[in-house]
Amino acid sequence: MARPSGPPRPRAAALRYRPEAPFLDAAPRLVAKGQGLLAERILELARQHGVAITKDPDLLAALDPLELDRLIPPELFQAVALTLAALYRANRGLMPSLQEPLDRPPLPHPPL
Repeated sequence: MARPSGPPRPRAAALRYRPEAPFLDAAPRLVAKGQGLLAERILELARQHGVAITKDPDLLAALDPLELDRLIPPELFQAVALTLAALYRANRGLMPSLQEPLDRPPLPHPPL
């Protein structure tokens, strides 16, 4: 059964990068992703915990095929590093808003 047309369902993903103990992440890790109500809950939890949120449809599409609780693949390192750098600056008050997509080169999509 086809889904009725209408506004697009919200989509969201959450990354964690904690290189210190006890996590010892060697790279950012995809810890949540979803659409619809799940995406809304991911965003709600981020807001409740003071986690900066950015809109990046290209990065979201590149993360979509990845399995949860996996490190991001090397081909996404640059895109995620740019996003994390922008978020760190925003957390320090150096950027007023992250509601516009970040300016960066096109992303490669990881192999399925």
